Amino acid sequence: MLPKKVTVEAPGRVCLFGEHQDFLGLSVLACPISLTIKIVATPRSDGEFHLDMPDVEDRDGFEGREELPYLRDRDYIRSATNVLRRAGLQIEQGYDVTITGTIPINAGTSSSSALTVAWIAFLLTTQRDHVPHSREAIAKFAHQAEVLEFNEPGGMMDHYTSAVGGLLYIDCREPIRVTPLPAELEGFVLGETLVPKKTTATLRASRIAANEGFAMLAEMIPEFDVRTTPLAQVEHYLARLDEDPARVVRAQFVNRDLCQAGRRLLSRDYLDHDDQRRLGKMLLDHQRELRDGVGVSHPKLDELIDAALAAGAMGGKLNGSGMGGAMFAYAPGRQYEVKQAIDEAGGRGHIVSMTGGVSVDVDR
Repeated sequence: MLPKKVTVEAPGRVCLFGEHQDFLGLSVLACPISLTIKIVATPRSDGEFHLDMPDVEDRDGFEGREELPYLRDRDYIRSATNVLRRAGLQIEQGYDVTITGTIPINAGTSSSSALTVAWIAFLLTTQRDHVPHSREAIAKFAHQAEVLEFNEPGGMMDHYTSAVGGLLYIDCREPIRVTPLPAELEGFVLGETLVPKKTTATLRASRIAANEGFAMLAEMIPEFDVRTTPLAQVEHYLARLDEDPARVVRAQFVNRDLCQAGRRLLSRDYLDHDDQRRLGKMLLDHQRELRDGVGVSHPKLDELIDAALAAGAMGGKLNGSGMGGAMFAYAPGRQYEVKQAIDEAGGRGHIVSMTGGVSVDVDR
């Protein structure tokens, strides 16, 4: 029996720790937020999909039985359809589909990953087959469709966070391991800079710079391992590197250790005021390394973070690849004041909360 309507929502995310590290096989700490991509679909009497995307003034239409050509760069709906069909999904039932969202686009909050996760979950729910579709499987399919299909440099953090949900510690070395953390966090304010960013170029440059530096260290340090070699041991050798790779590599080691400290802190059920202050400081430490070490901040990002701190936020950092896009502030009890400060500084603030992963509602 066909459903009357299918509704799928997948959230965006903030990355607390591990920014620019998932694609290096390190760990991240992230959570989904209450901004989503939403799919609403009703079945058709044929195998065609008719898509309306009013937020971006776009439409598309296709059948999913055969390999779909890509009509634009990063054509994620079609790539996700192709990935699932190749995995054995028989895509035969068509739908009229409307896709809308509240996640800022091209702002570092994973709108494209949420779209891909939502479409994967939608197809796995509505087509008759035996493809396994745990939340982890949805994340892997989405990463394949968004990143591997187009040979892009991103990691898996966004897909796992959007699909699985909750506060997550994600070990990004294969096989991916996802550990839910118990801390209940509140007080997040997302701030759009309204400065467009170049995600792929920024991530690729960051990945190349870090891997080149790691390769140099591996030649100098016996049994070097980016995951376990202590920063204190690395410091001695950084002076032998040129200034730029040394700066990037040191920042990546500091951020690696911050992520582990964040995991220990957020493994508690409850954060008291001192814990909140510590978390805020750690976020600012992470931002400093991203700005001064990895080199991916932007004057507008720094301005919005400063405005948030002046309004009472405990901490904050850029969110996503950087060089524009968005930041977030950690401001428990001061969300409204911080949002207003971000708006007055020329950004666009959103009070957001931690949420669950992708959801599917089938109306029969």
